Amino acid sequence: MAGCWRAPLQSGKLFWAFLVLSLCGQGILLCPEGCHCAWETKTVLCARVGLRQIPMAIPPNTVVLHLEGNEISSIPDGVFQNLPHLRELYLSQNQIDSLAPGAFRHLSDELKLLDLSDNRLQQANREDFGLTRAKTRLFHNPWHCSCALQELMETLNLEPETVNSIVCESSEQSSEHAGQPLVKLLDAGVNFCSLQRKTTDIAMLVTMFIWFTMVIAYVVYYVRQNQAEARRHLEYLKSLPTPLKGGSETDTLSTGM
Repeated sequence: MAGCWRAPLQSGKLFWAFLVLSLCGQGILLCPEGCHCAWETKTVLCARVGLRQIPMAIPPNTVVLHLEGNEISSIPDGVFQNLPHLRELYLSQNQIDSLAPGAFRHLSDELKLLDLSDNRLQQANREDFGLTRAKTRLFHNPWHCSCALQELMETLNLEPETVNSIVCESSEQSSEHAGQPLVKLLDAGVNFCSLQRKTTDIAMLVTMFIWFTMVIAYVVYYVRQNQAEARRHLEYLKSLPTPLKGGSETDTLSTGM
């Protein structure tokens, strides 16, 4: 009888032990190594832990993700595509110097804050950010001011109080722009896209000129060919024998008699 009671008791202990281990194991698997996960607030804290790349095992229900103060150098495409509930993404104080094409295009409409400040970004395109309308921080990066950056500035929802800190480290138009806030240059009438548009217009004009030249050359060739054919046909007609007029009149008189 004692053995019969002992068996269910041991089975119950094993069941609860297995359940606890399963839950703990799930938590360990979901939280990236070296990070701390606050499950109640759905916050993942991976700040200043020496990361060199974005962790892959980020819980899909993450709302706030802290990755600042690491050694991350690039943002691959699709790295955030499995985080549909992400509202705040902190990537400041890293070594990010490149963004893969469409790096942030998978961020959902729920994203409210994207912090890329204090990195090594020189160039970025609006295509890299997709359709995100999150408040974005881009200050304290060594930006190369260009048409692409100007279009990006006009597209993103930049944090107003940090816009003046987006400074041109270099410029594709003038060395005098170095050290100047981009928004100040734009307000002063500098247009980094004007040169590109002029180049595009010139290329279009050159293309149209070449096309018209080809059309005119074809027309001239066609006319000359027709003239040559007409001359050959005229020469052929001239070479044909013509009946003698006198002979015809003689035949007529003979017939009449």
